[in-house]
Amino acid sequence: MKTAIHWFRRDLRITDNTALAAAVKEAEEVVPVYVASDWKKKHGWTGPARQTFLAGSLAALDGNLRAIGSGLVVREGEAEEALVKLARETKAEAVFTNRDPDLFGRGAEMRLAKMLAEDGRELRTFKDAAIHERDEVKTGEGGNFRVFTPYSRAWAKLDKPAAGPALKKLKTPEGVRSEGLPTAASWGLPEFTGGVEAGEKAARARLKDFLSGPIHRYGATRDLMGEDGTSRLSQDLRHGLLSIREVYHRGKAAAEGADAAGRDSVWKYIAELIWREFYFQILWHHPEVLEHEFNPKYRGMAWDRDEVKYRAWCEGRTGFPIVDAAMRQLNETGYMHNRSRMIAAMFLTKDLHLDWRLGEQYFMQTLIDGEIASNNGGWQWSAGTGADAAPYFRVQNPWSQTKRYDAEGKYIKKWVSELRDVPAAKFLEAPSDGKPVAAGYPLPMVDHGTERDETLRRFKAVG
Repeated sequence: MKTAIHWFRRDLRITDNTALAAAVKEAEEVVPVYVASDWKKKHGWTGPARQTFLAGSLAALDGNLRAIGSGLVVREGEAEEALVKLARETKAEAVFTNRDPDLFGRGAEMRLAKMLAEDGRELRTFKDAAIHERDEVKTGEGGNFRVFTPYSRAWAKLDKPAAGPALKKLKTPEGVRSEGLPTAASWGLPEFTGGVEAGEKAARARLKDFLSGPIHRYGATRDLMGEDGTSRLSQDLRHGLLSIREVYHRGKAAAEGADAAGRDSVWKYIAELIWREFYFQILWHHPEVLEHEFNPKYRGMAWDRDEVKYRAWCEGRTGFPIVDAAMRQLNETGYMHNRSRMIAAMFLTKDLHLDWRLGEQYFMQTLIDGEIASNNGGWQWSAGTGADAAPYFRVQNPWSQTKRYDAEGKYIKKWVSELRDVPAAKFLEAPSDGKPVAAGYPLPMVDHGTERDETLRRFKAVG
């Protein structure tokens, strides 16, 4: 064809981009476009951190496209209308895009396909965000998995698509109108300054650093909150700055030649990539999880609504140092360590008895790597209501979690300034004398043992 459009969404890279590569192969000229939504100031599923990172990644993408002879076209408004209008302007015969793993993106694809067809054009969609998507991983009876372990075994048996190269050249029609690159202010939001560097180049540097050694220690260090033991690639996969195929294959290659512990660590990391795709297919086949508990028998749970307790949790003022460190890390950086996410989520749901949907939304509004499927899956796991969830009687003790995963208090001291000069031994367990462990730091807002019993009572009442 003469002209095609590539619609960027969560694939902000020129390396191993499935739909972009297909568009370049099939069309003489390609218009690379991003459609910036026109909501302002408040959104239920995002906030300053993610929008700032998104804007930085779009600016980097524009630079990468310019380096190969093109440049990013930016339009604003409803994506479907903007793309049909752009197709008419450029006489594009088709729009190419990578399929969105969530239902909101899928809805947009369906509406766009219909509008383009009515206009004599077509939408072509491609698998890109996942190695195996939607209906590829099936049970022996052809059904969909509800439990992770058998899903992961079936996932591992399937052939894995290879990663493609970086695009070297892109020819784009001249004179295509573009809005300016968006910034956080475009959505009426303040600039967020606490996040990691945005863009494909920065993401590739993080991947290189992780593969250079930390991946071989991942099994031993991933739960130690005071250590730099995780990949820190979650926001890069969320925004498509890295290809999941490249991360998988380069990770797998890192296992070759490693010792037994190193190989085990690599496969523990790959298991996290599989969890991501497990939650993709859970959301796809069970969209009701965004509104209801995955496990139907817990849909009558008595969750509390207490604004004072909720705000204390959001702001890291609970008096539980490990929880407060987690929430302050999130608020300051737009990121939270995975172990911290479990502790903070279980504290909200099992110690404060607050609705998991409150925490789910707060994470989505503050995390740079906020991924609808994984975030929902993680929250329902912690709440004891989800697919492959922690059983309801598994109620993590924040004090024992602290002793196990931050025994020296490195993580807590980094994020809770009031405790920086306090010996770790003083905050590894609840104060026995009823006095604050440091000036200005609150006493624990609840007694964990009492609230654990209350959690068990509530679950037994509905289960």
